[in-house]
Amino acid sequence: MDVSRRKFLTYVGTGMTALTVASTGLGALAPKVSAADKGRSSLFGYENRASRIDFEPIAPTTMDEIVLPDGYTYNVVAAYGDVINQRGDTFGFNCDFTMYLPIQGSQRGLLLVNHEYTNPLFVEGDVSKGYSPKQIESLLYNQGLAIIEVYQDPKTKEWKMDTTSKYARRISGLAPFEMVGPARGTAAVNGATTVQGTFANCSGGATLWGTVLSCEENWERTAGTAGLDTTHYGWVVEVDPFDKDDKYFKPRKHTALGRFHHENCAMGLSKDRRVVVYSGDDKRDACVYKYISKGKYNEAKGKENSKLLEDGTLYAADMAAGKWVALTIENVREAAKGKDNESALLNKFQTQADVLVNAHDAAILLGATPTDRPEDIEISPIDNTIFIAHTNNSNRGNFHGHITRFFEKNDDLGSLEFSFEIFAVGGTQSGFSAPDNLDFDRHGNLWTVTDISTSSLNKGAYEPFKNNGMFVIPTTGDKKGQAFQFASGPVESELTGPWWTPNQKTLFLSVQHPGEQTRDINNPTSMWPHRPGDTMPRPAVVAIKGF
Repeated sequence: MDVSRRKFLTYVGTGMTALTVASTGLGALAPKVSAADKGRSSLFGYENRASRIDFEPIAPTTMDEIVLPDGYTYNVVAAYGDVINQRGDTFGFNCDFTMYLPIQGSQRGLLLVNHEYTNPLFVEGDVSKGYSPKQIESLLYNQGLAIIEVYQDPKTKEWKMDTTSKYARRISGLAPFEMVGPARGTAAVNGATTVQGTFANCSGGATLWGTVLSCEENWERTAGTAGLDTTHYGWVVEVDPFDKDDKYFKPRKHTALGRFHHENCAMGLSKDRRVVVYSGDDKRDACVYKYISKGKYNEAKGKENSKLLEDGTLYAADMAAGKWVALTIENVREAAKGKDNESALLNKFQTQADVLVNAHDAAILLGATPTDRPEDIEISPIDNTIFIAHTNNSNRGNFHGHITRFFEKNDDLGSLEFSFEIFAVGGTQSGFSAPDNLDFDRHGNLWTVTDISTSSLNKGAYEPFKNNGMFVIPTTGDKKGQAFQFASGPVESELTGPWWTPNQKTLFLSVQHPGEQTRDINNPTSMWPHRPGDTMPRPAVVAIKGF
């Protein structure tokens, strides 16, 4: 199946709308507004695009079920352990990011799914005496990526998995990856040019040339358990789901995008057609980053544009100054001068590869702003502003998080100056806590799922919110900035990775770690998805219908 970039952008849904606008100049077709009209009182400045809510919001609940508004239903598409192809590969654990890539419009396509981490109780078994080689293999296999083929049954309208697919496969912690970019083969990654596997895959993003980016987040536990080199993880990886044997597009890790706890990647274009990639570092007191390619995007080059992610500059946000700070070896070494630990810093940062491998330390040294767990970042499909979910930071008294909006100077993603505002704040006054993944619908509504830690759910400051859920926040009109709950997840779960079909009649969503606080496998705290024959809760991807 040869999916052209133009068809890819047309079909792939609102998750790619921003790329369409940025790369085709469709922004010129939008209504013209004055500078005053584009002020913060009206998010997009286009009142004729007023957001609207087409459902009756639900109330928080502690039910062990996905609870949706009246008129909406869901079905399980794939769950942990399900066979996905004729080779007998199985769906991994703790699914996160989902991305639908059309084969036949909104009726059949590939679904790429990230698998973030495992729970030994449900996957590897008893590891109290350490991991056996077989358990390490299971740990690595059940993380990474799953590529499955899905279709909507014309009779039942339910979404199903096609296990006869020639594309369906796993790209796990056991698969080979090429390292590309400035750190490839350097001492900073201990000379590596090819490394083993990807894991801790949280969210991701789409490229302009039809491939998928997947982000390695909390890699430390798996790398340590498996005895792997930690410098080989914490990167953004790129794969082509339609290259079924990885013949023409080798899975790769992009070192130019920096090594940190990547939540996701949001790609767009600067006004002069350089590729820009935003990413957040999901930990307390960590920074927001963007990468700008040196070369310019050329649609005719197709997947060769991937090389634009190998040569460019990584920046971190200094929110106090409203500037993007370049993470270059020259800047870092200059900043180290006069520090109490100058000698140690100069020894640590000797090459650009050292800066990229230790991106967080370099960013802080250069004065970038530590923030409250920057997770998902999305580019507005209307005006190129940047929305950032800051989940929370109890160290700084920010228990419920907030959503920040960046305004790049001159509406140019390639700008090195910006301003920002707090678009929405979590708490009982807004009804949501701990915003995580973000997405936009065709009405300009911002959708967010929440990530209250399972150890905190229904306790203390988090009690009013009940189970984690999904919320819709209008971005224009009289309800702008207000949150309306659309879904509630099963017990101790987290809803992740929302992605629409192109016609926006189906929303794919992952249900991660139901029953995570289970201590006795014979007495699980959740049994979702309540399938006949199941003896344990299972992370799964669902398809929500009724839109």
